[in-house]
Amino acid sequence: MRYMLLALCVLIAGCDTVRSTTDRVFGKDDVAAEQEQVVTEEVFEPEPVAATAASWVGAKTTIAALGDPTTPGRWLETPLVDTEFTGRVVVPRTGAQAYITLVPAPGPESGGSRLSLDAMRELLLPFDELVELQVYSN
Repeated sequence: MRYMLLALCVLIAGCDTVRSTTDRVFGKDDVAAEQEQVVTEEVFEPEPVAATAASWVGAKTTIAALGDPTTPGRWLETPLVDTEFTGRVVVPRTGAQAYITLVPAPGPESGGSRLSLDAMRELLLPFDELVELQVYSN
């Protein structure tokens, strides 16, 4: 039993979380801490937005049904867009809105759209109804 307790203490002492906490409590060399922080910082640049992403101003209306429930994420497959980008979707009946990924779908612009299960939950929509949506590109 003593050996197991000793082994457990050794394993926990080697853990980064415990080591960083004890360093903060007992005071680690500030220069070493700053060097460690500089090394671990990474610069993330935002993805460039396609020039055709903001292809319209104002709202476009579409009728949407539930899309493939096995595909994860919040998305709207719609023939209103030519490229995939994030847009705002508003339900005029309730005023609910969400930012979701607009995914191009084949067909005429007057064709229907398919909304993901997560997006329907976000917009508080029933899964078994067709819903009128306003889609904003910006």
